[in-house]
This record gives sequence, structure tokens and C-alpha cells, in this order.
Amino acid sequence: MGFSIALIVFSLLLMLLVLMHKGKGGGLSDMFGGGMQSSVGGSSVAERNLDRITLLIGLLWLACIIVLGILMKTNS
Repeated sequence: MGFSIALIVFSLLLMLLVLMHKGKGGGLSDMFGGGMQSSVGGSSVAERNLDRITLLIGLLWLACIIVLGILMKTNS
């Protein structure tokens, strides 16, 4: 039960974090006006930290999926 709740929380966090990323252009983000070029050349510290947090939450989400799969297989 605990891993199911964690999976829901990580899924919601992952969706929020992905939506917070700035569009890099040339994709679905262009369709919604996110493909505008910025004058800043590199990524800021906030963007790099957002990338790191998104990667961490994604790995935790994947771990929850794997643990839930193992638990479901052993319980059946």
C-alpha cells in the first residue's frame, strides 16, 4: 500500500517537474508557444537543479514501479 501511494506522489511530482521545464524548441512545445529563443546562451543554475531533481524523481518513480512489480509477482 505504501509503494502505491509513493508511486502516485512521484507521478504527480514528475508531471509537475516536466511541465516546469523550459521548451528547447523543435517539438510539441513549439505548438503551444514555448519555442521562443532566449538571449541567454547557457542554462542557469535553477534549470540545472530542476534537471537534477527531475532525474532523481524519475529514478524514484522507476524504483517504485519495479518494487510494485516484484511485490505483485510474489503475492500471486
